[in-house]
Amino acid sequence: MSATVAPDSILRELAALWTQQGQQGDAGVLRACTMTLLVIAEAADDAAALGETVAALMPEHPARAILIRLRGEGERALSQRVYQQCWKPFGQRQQICCEQIEITASDAALADLPSVILPLAVPDLPVILWCRSARLVRRPEFGEIAGMATKVVIDSAAAGDSTDAIVCMADGVRSGGILADLAWTRLTRWRETLARVFENRDTLARLSEVDSVQVRFGPGYETAAWYLAAWAANALASVGQVVTPLVTQVISRQDESLRLELSGGTFRVELSRQEDRLVTVVNEQSNCTNLPRPADYHLMREELGIVRRDAVFERTLASAARLAVSSSSGPS
Repeated sequence: MSATVAPDSILRELAALWTQQGQQGDAGVLRACTMTLLVIAEAADDAAALGETVAALMPEHPARAILIRLRGEGERALSQRVYQQCWKPFGQRQQICCEQIEITASDAALADLPSVILPLAVPDLPVILWCRSARLVRRPEFGEIAGMATKVVIDSAAAGDSTDAIVCMADGVRSGGILADLAWTRLTRWRETLARVFENRDTLARLSEVDSVQVRFGPGYETAAWYLAAWAANALASVGQVVTPLVTQVISRQDESLRLELSGGTFRVELSRQEDRLVTVVNEQSNCTNLPRPADYHLMREELGIVRRDAVFERTLASAARLAVSSSSGPS
């Protein structure tokens, strides 16, 4: 492993790959790219699973993928590998290919990454940073790396301090950054389900009765709970119902990890995860649908489709940060 990586050398390798690929067969090769996808992961992260996820994303979101693998402490060192990801659409002979660059970096070389990555980003296209390393987010070098990105995607559920993570994200959005949190993305089905509940005319007529929003959560669902409570309270406020949500951590049974309840008088709507099911209860009527834990591929596919600001997420994030801070500063 060398101490430096030359972006010009990497670009020459990519050009050589395209030349070689174009000489194979007579069907031709289509070079596809809609963005630069920068993925930062720890060396201990499952390389095969991550590679499969990135490969699965390429047909729908073709990109120049730059994978940074963090090897931790040690001497200042960087190394590189360049290759292509190709596939043939069903029924066609022509291959579609995307570029992939893999860089391994020690912690001592983190400050060098911006000068390496910036020339490799595809000009005039979005740069999406998917940071899978909770450790890197807390390091001072992360700010400059994130500053190159159009959008930064993290997973606050993996953070050691959930309150700190959600507050830092809210600060980042206030500073002008475009951020996404996979803990929020996992709640898409929850939000869609609750919205469908109130598509019923009779249920919607009772929305004005709601005066309580309660969320209970088990281990690993803290930021999801803040998001769910904040989103529900904001949705009620938009129709004139001002409610202060209550978020409570419980020693959860294994088959129940997150629960949202909206209630008032004799009216109650409840959503809860029970194993791999989402159970919806409206008063005495219940409904159960499958709710498998989404893979990273499904989460990132959704986030890569949103390059601009997500106003609903940003408003929810700000409210969730206030909830988290008030809870942590309140009585134990």
